[in-house]
Amino acid sequence: MATAGARHLKPLKIAFCLIGAYFFVEAVAGFWTGSLALLSDAGHMLTDVIGLGMALAAIQLAMRHSEQQHDGHHTQHTFGLYRLEILAAFVNALLLFGVAIYVLVEAAQRFFADDHELLGIPMLIVATIGLLVNVVVFFLLRDGAEESINIEGAYLEVLADMLGSVAVIAAAVVYQFTGWSWIDPLFASIIGLWILPRTFRLGRQAVHVLLQSAPRHINLRQLETDLTGLPDVVDVHDLHVWTLTSSMESVSAHLTAADGADHHAILDQARVLLTDGYGIEHATFQVEHESHTGCNDVHW
Repeated sequence: MATAGARHLKPLKIAFCLIGAYFFVEAVAGFWTGSLALLSDAGHMLTDVIGLGMALAAIQLAMRHSEQQHDGHHTQHTFGLYRLEILAAFVNALLLFGVAIYVLVEAAQRFFADDHELLGIPMLIVATIGLLVNVVVFFLLRDGAEESINIEGAYLEVLADMLGSVAVIAAAVVYQFTGWSWIDPLFASIIGLWILPRTFRLGRQAVHVLLQSAPRHINLRQLETDLTGLPDVVDVHDLHVWTLTSSMESVSAHLTAADGADHHAILDQARVLLTDGYGIEHATFQVEHESHTGCNDVHW
């Protein structure tokens, strides 16, 4: 089964090449112009390169493993390597957090340091080209970000980069007309503060999946009620719902059926309920007779 990330592999590769190439340009220009805002944007672009690289690696490894399973190869990874996409998103969040903290600390130090000269015009040119690169990558990743948390992580980084480039452009323009060197660490701080809450949101989403929590859009009480309401089903227990990776939810449950009920019919009805009502295609059900005892005593 192709993951949401796999369906957007080509634009992800193009985005990786564009961002990777321009990171070197912006890093060199940051040291040359003496701009912390430009260096912070380059540092953030580095996390884009790493994040996009991890996203690509995770998707391709998961695809390769899926193909091997399809060809009949035995493996210890019975759920495939789809979770690598979520791990990549989590590491991405950690990288973003580290960059934001570094920028804020460095900006605070520069506020109290002596004025330093910036090269405003080169700084403006590099930031403008960087903005154009980020706009292109932004549109490349936009569709994939709606389906994959992994691509969403890269998308958020590029969005932050876009605003970072705007901040650098604004700082360069203000410095060019006023000579205020403190405007550079000020805008660098704004970039860092803008990154933090989005980093927290991405990390929280990844942790939610890694802890195998039920997807937020699934109402567990309603799902249990719907399953119990199926013909000949008298009880539902040991119900588990979790996300394997973006857009891939799974369910397992024990369904207690009336003695003499048609178990095949119950399984078919439960499957239709999940696919049509909840959009979940992967489900494992154990159907038990009402007279069977002991199974509902086993739980976590």
